[in-house]
Amino acid sequence: MKFEDGLKKLEGIVKTLDNGNIPLDEALNLFKDGLSLTRDLSKRLDEIEKKVEVLIKKEDGSMEKRPFSQEEA
Repeated sequence: MKFEDGLKKLEGIVKTLDNGNIPLDEALNLFKDGLSLTRDLSKRLDEIEKKVEVLIKKEDGSMEKRPFSQEEA
């Protein structure tokens, strides 16, 4: 599943739970699904962050690659 699709699914779960018009058992199952999806998406974001590199333009006009850091965000 694409990250974006997972995020849309999670948003749908949150909306459904916010409405509060579903039986308790169904709400509990949706909550569990949401937690699992949240963990998966968070893990994928962490993995992506490790792969991201920032290109920095040096004074001489050349480009330098270096790992992404939180301070640059």
